[in-house]
Amino acid sequence: MPHYLFVYGTLRRNAQHPMAVHLNQQAKLLGPASYQGKLYKVADYPAAIASSNPADKVYGEVYQLFSADLWSMLDDYEECSPSFAQPTEYCRLLQTVYLANGDEISAWVYLYNHSVSGFEVIESGDFLIA
Repeated sequence: MPHYLFVYGTLRRNAQHPMAVHLNQQAKLLGPASYQGKLYKVADYPAAIASSNPADKVYGEVYQLFSADLWSMLDDYEECSPSFAQPTEYCRLLQTVYLANGDEISAWVYLYNHSVSGFEVIESGDFLIA
């Protein structure tokens, strides 16, 4: 089974973050996608949570990953590897995401693992245009 990752914040190719550059070099970009969730601004990075409301969308990109080493590096970056105390800041969960052409795929998504109470909602659902 292919391993797909949906990214919506600092890992997006236009985010100008060194980890985004590394991801873009080490994985295959499939293109734009969306996830049924809500997006919040934590600090200089976003937090997505799942939503039952179909109108709630988080916009990002899907990558196909081929290397277990890359997964380990990403889990460390998102502070959800075993080296971080529980509860971790994010959880990597397999979720349904929607490609730009409307196709559904199962992709790993880093979802925020704490309360979003008090955080600003990113109404556009797009961290890069928030």
